[in-house]
Amino acid sequence: MLKIATRKTRFGTISILKNKRTGALLYSQGGFHQSEIDAQGVSLLYYVHALGGLLRQTAPKTVLIIGCAGGTLATALAQTGVQVTAVDVNPHAFQLARAYFGLHDSVDCRLADGYEFLVGARRKFDAIVLDAFHGDVIPDHVRERSFFAAVVARLKPKGVFFANVHIAHDRDFAADKMAAEMASAWRSVRILDRKGRRHRNAILMAGNVRTLRKPALSQRPATDLHYVANALRDMRFHKIRRAPRSG
Repeated sequence: MLKIATRKTRFGTISILKNKRTGALLYSQGGFHQSEIDAQGVSLLYYVHALGGLLRQTAPKTVLIIGCAGGTLATALAQTGVQVTAVDVNPHAFQLARAYFGLHDSVDCRLADGYEFLVGARRKFDAIVLDAFHGDVIPDHVRERSFFAAVVARLKPKGVFFANVHIAHDRDFAADKMAAEMASAWRSVRILDRKGRRHRNAILMAGNVRTLRKPALSQRPATDLHYVANALRDMRFHKIRRAPRSG
């Protein structure tokens, strides 16, 4: 991998890496992969395809994405005519997404903390996506009931909420704990996960999500096609698990 850009920020060092053989680009922050695309700009991360497939089923006209990185989901939605607002606390994310990942010109970029943006906003969205990490951990304040209440206030009556969550292994209950907190704000909460895999991503969803189906691959990446397609096929819906009591 060839390092083509580096930015030192207060949220960690961002590196843009390029695969010299395939032309694929990788957005790495603090040593964690946040975005990855092939030479045509198609995401190489299966959970981005999962989020896109779930969102397409709801046919949103307006989407708020909290957490930008390379902005691959924002761009994929904007290319289909969706009005996308992207929020990130790091100004370098927007700059690098525009320069290297082709962030769509129509994406409305807002420099702000996700929770503070929700509290101060007036408009409502058809869908809100949380894809914000410090390393591989979602910040505490966007996993609490007050955050989910703020999301509800900014969603339209039949709106949907999605969250991308990192899971270390099958004994990691991070997604289940967060889903349980989400259940305080929504009647319908679901988890789409890829059980049996280490260091994987699960999608939490709430709101008008009861009839959503497991997403299929719609954009075929030129690189790692079989991995992305197989990872999507491995994903399954499951109920919220109760974490075992310590001690």
